[in-house]
Formats: sequence, structure tokens, C-alpha cells
Amino acid sequence: MDAAEFRRRGKEMVDYVVYPDVEPGYLRSLIPEEAPLEAESYEDVVKDIERVIMPGVTHWHSPYFYAYFPTAHSFPAMLADMLCGAIGCIGFSWAASPACTELETVMLDWLGKMLKLPEDFLAGTEGSGGGVIQGTASEATLIALLAARSKIIKLIQTDHPDRSETDIISKLVAYSSDQAHSSVERAGLIGGVRMKKIPTDSKFSVRGAALQKVLEEDRAAGLIPFFFCATLGTTPSCAFDCITELGPICNAEKIWMHIDAAYAGSAFICPEFRPLLNGIEFADSFNFNPHKWLLVNFDCSAMWVKKRSDIIGAFKIEPLYLKHDHQESGLVTDYRHWQIPLGRRFRSLKMWFVFRMYGLKGLQAYIRKHVGLAKEFESLVKADQRFEISADVVLGLVCFRLKGSNELNEILLKRINSARKIHLVPCQLAGKFVLRFAVCARTTESRHVREAWSHISHLASELLQELRH
Repeated sequence: MDAAEFRRRGKEMVDYVVYPDVEPGYLRSLIPEEAPLEAESYEDVVKDIERVIMPGVTHWHSPYFYAYFPTAHSFPAMLADMLCGAIGCIGFSWAASPACTELETVMLDWLGKMLKLPEDFLAGTEGSGGGVIQGTASEATLIALLAARSKIIKLIQTDHPDRSETDIISKLVAYSSDQAHSSVERAGLIGGVRMKKIPTDSKFSVRGAALQKVLEEDRAAGLIPFFFCATLGTTPSCAFDCITELGPICNAEKIWMHIDAAYAGSAFICPEFRPLLNGIEFADSFNFNPHKWLLVNFDCSAMWVKKRSDIIGAFKIEPLYLKHDHQESGLVTDYRHWQIPLGRRFRSLKMWFVFRMYGLKGLQAYIRKHVGLAKEFESLVKADQRFEISADVVLGLVCFRLKGSNELNEILLKRINSARKIHLVPCQLAGKFVLRFAVCARTTESRHVREAWSHISHLASELLQELRH
């Protein structure tokens, strides 16, 4: 075996062994207890990558990785990340790095137009809305909730100056789907407000009547509803809250509606999936992760607001050392007012490189390919009478299970992951233990999906055969 073949076979092995075979604490014994006193060579560091790091890496970009949701990965984005690191600016304000601020504003407008967002969400040169890159969807939800909290407190104190902030906060209530990501509940914890989960229908979607019922009950109890987080593409099953029903209710009740489309949002650049975003016109803020499914490497979470003054008003603090001559010009925004941290990296370079080097048509083709692969897997599951599909397959996620008990499916999943050929994670839907098959890697092809199904089917046969004896 020569070096070229070793590299080729090594790549095959990385693709084949998806999940690391290590125990917690494996790494500490492989490296010294303290940092070196003298400098070491780059070559020595590189040697230790294989010995120390790679054995403990879960290969998210293997075509046999089907867990969670995708994390984006492309050569243009990697090159842009290198440029970002080389420039090394900390773009907290326009003056700190004009290009960093201005490219971000324009890229969020580009992406907003790809999604056909209402004009209200675009900055343009005169708009009152606009977009910003957050680190994650979790941050975007928290930012929206804190902005909504700040806004409602100011509104109430305008009419009732005698009411304290503490008193108002004690009555505030935020809402989300019972299928919403755990980060939404966590935003309520950090924001110091109670968070209520709205029950979903048979499609795991929140409907207008369910929200209206809870709002009426809470108002009658003297509480103050102020924030609703709708989810488009839930983590368990990729379900979609009915925002065409929920939006008008939120607007009528003066409740901030934030839309979390962390995974599914990328698909809305395709005309056939854009109707899933109908009702966006009622939202106050909207977020999705290009770093999940739009070929922009982590981290890059795109967030838009209709009125940027709502966010800036919640977070703006102006020490003398951060002021500059152009901050009140109207053409400039300082993104430090749009986020929790002060410093920020030049992340919009990744969007610029990817959008230009793939083009809208290339990005649409990528989304459609993944959806097609999920549909192929769904058809394989449906053809096997031992299995059932547990939720509608809308995009790149298939929820399925063996017909039978939760325990049976738990054993099957354990055997799938213990074999380390593919990697899946579960969810719970209507009390049932369900396996999730998410098409994740950029390199996934039809043959990988068929191999994965063959592996699952074989392990299921072995398991069922054992149970018969």
C-alpha cells in the first residue's frame, strides 16, 4: 500500500466509521498536564492531530451521518473562514471595520430577497428593518424575547408610570409549541419570564384556536402575554406551526411573533417550498441557520426584524470609547446593539463566497437533492411492512419506527449506533419512541441512503428473529 492508496483508504475509513469508539476522559491521558514552556514545531502539532484529536471526532460530514440536522460545509465557506481569520477584525461597529458591517447588511438583504421576505424585513438604504448574523438560532430566539420584553415594559410604563419593572415582569408570559426546541424554553429561563407550551394537533403543529384559548385564560388570570415563538420545521419531526392563523392573533393581541425556522428556512429559497413561509408578513422577527443547510459553515444564523429600533432600543449602551463620527448618519448600523456579545467576526464573508460561487440555482439544486434522498428513504421504509412512517416527510427528515413497542425501537437504535456504520438519534412523537433519519452531508448520494437502509433492515431482521426464539 503506497501513500496515495493509504490516503484514499483512510478517507473511506473515515466515511465508514462515523461515530468515535472512545470513553469519556480519553483525551486527558494523551496530552501533557501543562502547556509547554518552550515552543514546539508545527510538525509535532500536526502529528498529534491523528493521535489525539481524530479518534474522538464524530464525523458530521460523513455520508453515513444521519443524526440531528445537517451542519453546512463547503469549500467556498472554508476559504472565506480562512480570510476572516487572516483579516482578524472585531467588527462591533462600523468604525471598527466598515467592510465587516456593510457586507453583512447587504448579504442579509441578498438572502432576504432569495427568501422573498416582505420589504419590511430588508434594510436597503432607507428601510426600518434589516438583518443580522447571530451565532445560533438559540441566540436569535433569546434576542427576540428580550427585545419583546423591553418593548412591552416600556409600553405599559408609558400608560402606568407607577408600575415597576419587577411587577410587570412577574406577570409576563411567553409561548411556544410543545414541539419547540429546548432553546426556546431556555430563552424564557434566561429572560426571567414564564414560558408556556401550546399543545399541537395530529400533525404536531400549533393552530390558531389552541393559542387563542390559552391567551384568553391567561389574560383572565391577570397575566400579560407578550411573546410567541412559532416554529417552522420542528426538531423532532420537521412540523410547521400554522403561522397564517397564529400571525393575525399575535398582531391583534399585540404579541411579538418570532419565527424559528433554524433547519427548514434554507428550503424557502426554492419556489415549491416557499409557501411554507406564508404568514411571515405577520411576524416581528424571523430566523434560520444558513450554517445548517445552505452550505455556509458554522457559525452563521440569519435573523431579520421588521423594526430594528425594537432590538437596538433593548440593547443600546453608548460608552464614549465606542462612539464614532458616523453612527447617527442613517446609513450605518452598529451591530453591537443587535446582539449579546460586543465583538463579532467577519462572518458575512462566508455568505458572500457561497452565494457567488454556487449561485441561487446551485443552492436550490442542493436543497432539492437532499429532499429527493429523504423521499427515497421514505419509499424504502414504506415498502417494508415491518416499519411505519411517524410524521409527514416534507423536507430532508424521515421519522420512522418498527411497528411495535418503544422498547423494541430503543433496542434497534442502540444496535444501529453500536455498529458505528451509520449514526441516528431518536425523538418522541405522541408517546412513541421514533427514529430520525436526516439527510445531512453534502456528499450523501443515493447509494449511501440505500446502504443505510440495508443496514437498518438487516439489524431489524436479526432483532426480530431473536425475539421469535
